[in-house]
Amino acid sequence: MNDYKMSQIKNYLSLVKFSHTIFALPFALIGFFWAVKLQNNELNYLTLALVILDMVWARNAAMGFNRYIDRNIDAKNERTIVRDIPAGKIKANSALLFVILNSLLFLTTTYFINITTFYLAPIALMVVLGYSYTKRFTALCHIVLGIGLALAPIGAYLSVTGVFAWLPVLLSFVVLFWVSGFDIIYALQDEEFDKSQKLNSIPVLLGKSNALILSRILHGLSFALLLSIAYIGMFGLFFWVGVLIFGSLLFYQHTLVQSNNLTKVNLAFFTTNGIASVLFGSLAILDLYIKI
Repeated sequence: MNDYKMSQIKNYLSLVKFSHTIFALPFALIGFFWAVKLQNNELNYLTLALVILDMVWARNAAMGFNRYIDRNIDAKNERTIVRDIPAGKIKANSALLFVILNSLLFLTTTYFINITTFYLAPIALMVVLGYSYTKRFTALCHIVLGIGLALAPIGAYLSVTGVFAWLPVLLSFVVLFWVSGFDIIYALQDEEFDKSQKLNSIPVLLGKSNALILSRILHGLSFALLLSIAYIGMFGLFFWVGVLIFGSLLFYQHTLVQSNNLTKVNLAFFTTNGIASVLFGSLAILDLYIKI
């Protein structure tokens, strides 16, 4: 593969922040393995591969569309002007074609999973793509992003069982509150810019201090729900340790960010949440196979 093709691949991976797939993927895997172990279903490696691919296609489409829709806004913001489309690394029309391709791959892949996921796939796609418009008319854009990622565990569970169940639905609410909370923290960086462009966010609506309080409340709800799941599901030691680690890292990220000091937002947003997701996901799945 020549240097130009490698450079293009890197640009598209940068466009969608591919590494951030790690946020929701562990929760999708929990949903998948819950369906296998708790419902005594056969472990089908093809279905597992299709679920992972669907996660990748959906997130690529969502992130690519966000960058395409926001390209003119990003070009005005000093923080985001270096992104791939305003920086000229990827043409806008190429990004749109990338979104269309990944959307079609997502819908096609769900067809080969089961009929339930196939019928629900267009709704999921509308949610994850529709998020990109929300900051233009509502401060609840963070909640919509949370809903988009919250589809991961219940979607993976449906991929195996084809039916809804309470535990994966509760886990989806954990993701909803968790993602909404950390997205509010991330949005603190653009409060003044968003005001100048008449864009909506919780920091714009409430101010930095109150936005941080709401973020803490959402993360508190996320942690409380995880404790409830651990109790209701009668999970073992590994799951409980995972819950405590996850909660501790949620608390830690709030020690990093203050309303008058945003220098560690990226550490709180990217590193802490990525570690929290991977560790909790690993321990939750391990608990299904090794009971202590």
